[in-house]
Amino acid sequence: MTKIIDGKAVAKKVNTQTATAVAELAAQGIQPGIAVIIVGDDAASQIYVRNKNRKATKLGMHSVVRQLPATTTQDELLAIIAAYNTDDSIHGILVQSPLPSQINEPLITMAIDPKKDVDGFHPANVGKLITNFPGNYPVANTPRGIMTMLQEYDVDPAGKTAVVIGRSTIVGKPMAALLTNANATVTIAHSKTADLKAVARTADILVVATGIAHLITGADIKPGATVIDVGMDRDDNGKLVGDVDFDSAQGIAGLITPVPGGVGPMTIATLMQTTVELAKWSDVSE
Repeated sequence: MTKIIDGKAVAKKVNTQTATAVAELAAQGIQPGIAVIIVGDDAASQIYVRNKNRKATKLGMHSVVRQLPATTTQDELLAIIAAYNTDDSIHGILVQSPLPSQINEPLITMAIDPKKDVDGFHPANVGKLITNFPGNYPVANTPRGIMTMLQEYDVDPAGKTAVVIGRSTIVGKPMAALLTNANATVTIAHSKTADLKAVARTADILVVATGIAHLITGADIKPGATVIDVGMDRDDNGKLVGDVDFDSAQGIAGLITPVPGGVGPMTIATLMQTTVELAKWSDVSE
């Protein structure tokens, strides 16, 4: 019998903890602050940013949304980031992707102060994650949220075989690093992997983050495996589906995240959690 991982329930628990942490900081005269910068009018980005702002405000944080026109130049965006880097009321800075073609996204990532890099994408923070560096630093929120879900459902990666399908810097690579740091034996698979589905069948923990609807079916899953579906795709009827064929995985996977209601809620909850941590760490020098 396949058990469903309830991302909404885990996110609610994380948000409750975050609200408590916000109240504790408020008693010390600190209000965690997050600035989200969005360039252009991408519809999906507008929804994401609105949800982030609503959640931050609900949790008692100082939330700023900076909406910029699609014609914004790279220098203009860099100047805004520089201002937030020195703004003591802002502890986390997020620049929403995608960015217009005239802007170099890696350069923008580099411009954010690593101590305010709420997305965990700055090379300094990625390097710390890869080397399992001790201390406090932000980690990409979707992979971190997945690790929280695994913990909540008593899935210990230690000694297990994990396969991460997808090698993005947003999910795949940091996910593989977190699982490696948790003592799993990790394979990163992708579009060039020979016999991808055979590799998937080796996984005790299978994380799929490709953006390809129903890439993985029940036949590609090891019986009893924990399956984490990061996909947010649309089928031919416009229905929201994942990278994993949820129906055919039933009765084969031991645990599985649904789409929607799995990884998605955890990403925003973890972003809020990270913002509060950055506020706590703001006076601590590494």
